[in-house]
Amino acid sequence: MSAKAFFWNVCGLNDSDKHQPVKKWLDSQQVFFGAFLETHIKEMQLNHVMSKVCKDWSFTSNHASDPDGRIIIIWKIPATVTILHQSRQSLTCKVTVAGTLKFIFTAIYAANLASDRADIWVDLLTIQHLLQLDVCPWVVGGDFNQIIHFAEHSNPSVNHLDPHPMTDFRNNLTLLGLFDLRFLGPLFTWSNKCPTLPIAKKLDHFLINHPWIASHPHSLASFLAPEISDHCPAILDLVVDLPRAGTKPFKFYNFLTKHPDFCQLAGTDWNQLGGTGLNRSHLCWKLKQIKRVLKKLNREFSQYSRESKRN
Repeated sequence: MSAKAFFWNVCGLNDSDKHQPVKKWLDSQQVFFGAFLETHIKEMQLNHVMSKVCKDWSFTSNHASDPDGRIIIIWKIPATVTILHQSRQSLTCKVTVAGTLKFIFTAIYAANLASDRADIWVDLLTIQHLLQLDVCPWVVGGDFNQIIHFAEHSNPSVNHLDPHPMTDFRNNLTLLGLFDLRFLGPLFTWSNKCPTLPIAKKLDHFLINHPWIASHPHSLASFLAPEISDHCPAILDLVVDLPRAGTKPFKFYNFLTKHPDFCQLAGTDWNQLGGTGLNRSHLCWKLKQIKRVLKKLNREFSQYSRESKRN
């Protein structure tokens, strides 16, 4: 079974045009549990929309706390989910997989106004105390609508710590003992998608505590292409395979560009894979595909070097 979970601010799953793309994305990621955020689905429409997007999944939501259903949790067998707490901006549950894998997950969709976001910290501090989450694996994932550091903003004029929202965020994370899980992918997880005045920020986080590290030392977060949203979906891989002993990562040596056939061979392979990268995933795939020709050039250089030394 897959050991991957996710969250994704889909910016309105009530939009029927998003149903099929989200379903296709969900099927491709091989996840067993996750959260959709900012869904804007009314409770009376919830069953209908879920039957379109994730027909064979179980689900629950925070409609009891917010009529717009800001957070929807989904899971499938053999996982089971027990709801422990919910509010307008959070939903906390215990996730159990086949009686062995257990952890606490809190999904967050924070309010736009800083004054309203203060309620999140009250919620998290309360449930941490009541559920004793400081001594068990706890992961908090979602859209916090706030950056932690000015480096998480694309605008270079944002170059100092805001004394209120930014500092409050940092201070409360310290109180909760939460910090970012190591991650792959872009730093900025949200963009305004405005070509004339682009702005990007890191608003989405997978936060963990120290017991999580002890229980899942090889876990990893990945932020993927935003697809139909202005937010990147986030994947949590609970069990990342470590490199096997004896394997070496591929290295690109600058001297390969001096090979007389470099441009022709590398360029031909690159163009055959499609001249323009559609997104980061496509670009990474193309880079992996041309490793074959680069390794061939490296072998030729190595052979030439050995022969030169013998002569």
